[in-house]
Amino acid sequence: MSKQERAARTRDALIRSAAELFERRGYEQARLAEISAGAGVSSGALHFHFESKAAVAQAVENEACRSLRRTARATQAQRTDTLQALVDTSHALARLLRQDVVTRAGYRLNCDAVGRPELNLRQEWQSCVQALLSHAADEGELAEGVSQRDATTVLVAATTGLEVLSRHDGVWLSGASLTGLWRLLLPRIAAARSQRAVDPGGRGLAVGAPYGASGPQTPKPVPSAHPAT
Repeated sequence: MSKQERAARTRDALIRSAAELFERRGYEQARLAEISAGAGVSSGALHFHFESKAAVAQAVENEACRSLRRTARATQAQRTDTLQALVDTSHALARLLRQDVVTRAGYRLNCDAVGRPELNLRQEWQSCVQALLSHAADEGELAEGVSQRDATTVLVAATTGLEVLSRHDGVWLSGASLTGLWRLLLPRIAAARSQRAVDPGGRGLAVGAPYGASGPQTPKPVPSAHPAT
């Protein structure tokens, strides 16, 4: 193994150790010595990669952002029917949050942060929902008289609420919970033909790519109708 590969593995281990510690004890209570110990490396190795705990937290956030964008992009690439793409995206992102500690910790760090307008994952999700609903309206998939603004507000509020509640009880962000939400919403927002075609449990979901599943990528803005938590 080359020196560069060893350095990359050490950095990955530190990010995962930090994510696990942030989730278990919170950012404020986490200590750099615990992060390095959890990764099985020295404190010196940690400081070679990160100058502070804030820098480690920023790296966790960035990796969460990449994973969430990558998963949404892969999921929507499978769909031409927009409402199904929206349903599938919500399930894929929820599954990634359930399964990957780096994504989960980074998302929570980002959502709990104050004054971070350059990276706002909840705002990205709202923009994604808004754009997909607008596209669905253009395609005649929404029921007559449905307000796109109201639909966006309800869906973003409901899914955000499920994520927050899941921090204490994971069943809130389960596939069954999200399916139940869509079963309630689809009869109200979808045109009759679209409602019959959309599977509220998600269809042909792309497998979420947790941290470390692929090489480093440069974060890109989420495209409006087919975006890249």
